[in-house]
Amino acid sequence: MSEKPFSDIRMETFTQGLWKDNPVFVMMLGLCPTLAVTNSAMNALAMGLATTFVLICSGLLVSLLRNVIPKQVRIASYIIIIATFVTMADYGIKAISLDVYQALGAFIQLIVVNCIILGRAEAYASKETPGKAMINGAGMGFGFTIALLCLGVVREIMGSGTFFGLQVMPDRFQTWSIFVLPPGGFFVLAGWLVLFSWLQERKVRREAV
Repeated sequence: MSEKPFSDIRMETFTQGLWKDNPVFVMMLGLCPTLAVTNSAMNALAMGLATTFVLICSGLLVSLLRNVIPKQVRIASYIIIIATFVTMADYGIKAISLDVYQALGAFIQLIVVNCIILGRAEAYASKETPGKAMINGAGMGFGFTIALLCLGVVREIMGSGTFFGLQVMPDRFQTWSIFVLPPGGFFVLAGWLVLFSWLQERKVRREAV
């Protein structure tokens, strides 16, 4: 049996986090920031990109140091590594846009304890080469960003009538303020989960025919 080409392995590693093991829609991880910051598309994008940056960089460093870090202190070491890149992302967002930084609030710093990132460090980066760790981190990060945008775009359009701050709905459109409030996050997440579940069941039925 022939082995898979390296390019196929890289693509499979990257796409794993986009759909098959999407951190939000499949694994149901990182729901606290998912529900809290997705009241606008811009907040969702900023949080997603910050998390992606931390995933890629921490995965790279954990993989490089995987044979150096003692097993007894590996979790503490991973947290220190993650916290370093979270601090960089925190200052970066603050320098780029103070409004976005204030809107995200403490959830930027809380990336340190996001189970997606620590889980990737423990389950994948600590066992794989730096290249694979970065690709896997990028896939998981982009999957998380896509999930945040799925919620953020719907909530912003329905709750404010805007898309990335630009008015897209007519003046007569009656906004639903509940979508920009915390309950709106639960409603939209539930809607996306129902849709993806229906699509998955439809795919299974078609394959069974």
